[in-house]
Amino acid sequence: MTAAPLTVVQLLPALESGGVERSTLEIAQALVEAGHRAIVVSAGGRLVPRLQALGAEHVTLDIGRKSLLTLRHVRALRALFERERAGIVHARSRLPAWIGLLALRGMPAARRPRYVTTVHGLNSPSRYSAVMTRGERVVCVSQAVREYVLRHYPDTDPGKLRVIPRGIDIASFPRVPHPDAQARAWAVAQHPALAGDGPLLLLPGRGTRLKGHADALALLGRLRADGLDARLWLPGARESGREAYIAELEQEAEEGGFADAVAFTAPTDAIARAYAASDLVLQLSRKPESFGRTVVEALSVGRPVLGWDHGGAGELLRELQPAGAVAPFDGERLHAVARTLLQHPPVPPATIPYSLRAMQDATLAVYDELTDERH
Repeated sequence: MTAAPLTVVQLLPALESGGVERSTLEIAQALVEAGHRAIVVSAGGRLVPRLQALGAEHVTLDIGRKSLLTLRHVRALRALFERERAGIVHARSRLPAWIGLLALRGMPAARRPRYVTTVHGLNSPSRYSAVMTRGERVVCVSQAVREYVLRHYPDTDPGKLRVIPRGIDIASFPRVPHPDAQARAWAVAQHPALAGDGPLLLLPGRGTRLKGHADALALLGRLRADGLDARLWLPGARESGREAYIAELEQEAEEGGFADAVAFTAPTDAIARAYAASDLVLQLSRKPESFGRTVVEALSVGRPVLGWDHGGAGELLRELQPAGAVAPFDGERLHAVARTLLQHPPVPPATIPYSLRAMQDATLAVYDELTDERH
């Protein structure tokens, strides 16, 4: 990246949890390590101390609240850009992107920071969502996102799009032998429903219908009807405010006769160990996702992945482990492929190309492009 110190201001609603927030911290870390200044503007949240521990700065402005009152932050944001001599403004969510764009419009061209947006998700097409295509460079987190942008916003200049897939810290997801008896014993200690000699299926994800928990339960029922003592772990499904949804899933498991073979748990901080404990990892999101981080993490650990072939997850499966990609919502085919993957696990990829460092370097290179253009 450019040798001259650069100030980059990232905009997002809050710093609580999620992929957008994780990427924000990862880029802040890369900027600080490269000798630059990283400022994040949001309403705050539990990740602020972690951000500050990286050497980055946080400015509290509620720029993600869906209210006309949020427009009052335009002037404060413009003053921030001026005062801190920002070189790049990087918006990561729709309302912050609008507030950032309005703030930039009121600045003299000579002092106006360059504008970058990242399309993190496949939001419903609309004029409101179109703001994410307004950056001088538009980062797409997968090829699927790039195609989505060009399909729904055909006026977008393809030349300003940059595909930068999300990356993982490979060292945090080390390859381990399969099976891993110690990891399985650890999993059983987390929940008694995971005990047994049969295969363990893992579907990590929040407690929302979009994550495909019902599809996972249906698959478990079919495998157990085959005579397999299969077990299913759903870390992350049990969370505050989702009690009615979990009760619905528990009722399905009860009616299917396998309630004692399913573990609905809170998120685990040891997700790499959970992958190691499993025999098959599921990615069954009902809505196409922009990037399938679960696919990359599980394959890095060395576990086969089974998922619906759509969105970013399908893109990754087709590239890294095609045997696990199934046409969306074909339950019978999902069952057949699951049997095959359990009986004959495919050899995991020798290397995982989607590293955190590659993502960080590519993003800083985008900042370089715009900085070099100005000079």
